[in-house]
Amino acid sequence: METSTIISEAEKGMTKAIAHLESELVKIRAGKANPDMLDGIVVDYYGVPTPVNQAANVNNIDARTLSITPYEKNMLAPIERAIFSSNIGVTPSNDGSAIKLFMPPLSEERRKEFVKKAHAEGEQAKIAVRNIRRDAIEQIKKLQKDGLSEDLAKSAEDNVQQHTDKKIIVIDAVCATKEKELMTV
Repeated sequence: METSTIISEAEKGMTKAIAHLESELVKIRAGKANPDMLDGIVVDYYGVPTPVNQAANVNNIDARTLSITPYEKNMLAPIERAIFSSNIGVTPSNDGSAIKLFMPPLSEERRKEFVKKAHAEGEQAKIAVRNIRRDAIEQIKKLQKDGLSEDLAKSAEDNVQQHTDKKIIVIDAVCATKEKELMTV
C-alpha cells in the first residue's frame, strides 16, 4: 500500500465522520419541525422494522408542525407508539387519519441541554477523526519498517495531520452553527 492511498482513505473516513455528525445534529431539534428528526425511528411494519418515512408520508404543515399520514390506516397506532417511545421530546397527536407533531417552543434550559448534546456529538466526531489519524500513521510507520524512506514517511504523517486539523476545524464550525441555531429564539 502506498502512502497516497493511506492518506486518501484517511481523508474519506474523516469526511464520513463529519457527514455522520451532520446527520446526528439534524435530529437535535431547534424548535422547528423537520421531517429529518424522525430519521432513525423505526415502526413494526408487519413484523419488519421499517423507518417511519417509509411507512408514512411526512410533511411540514408549518414551521412548528409535522403531519405523518400512514400509507395504511392500521399503521397509525404502531407509528404513534414508535414516535412516543423514541423519546424525541414531542408527544404525537392522533386525529384518526394522521398523526400530528406540534413542536413546543424550547425553554432556555432545554436549549442549553440540546447545545450540550450537540457538543457531545461534535466530540464523538473529533474522536473518530483522531482514531482515523492514528490508524493512518500506524500504517505509515509499518510501511517505514518495510523500507519506506524516513523523509517520505514524515511527509505522509504531516499530510495526515494537516487533514486532521482541517476536519477538526470543520467539526467546530458545524457545532458552532448548530449552537447558534439552537440558541436563536
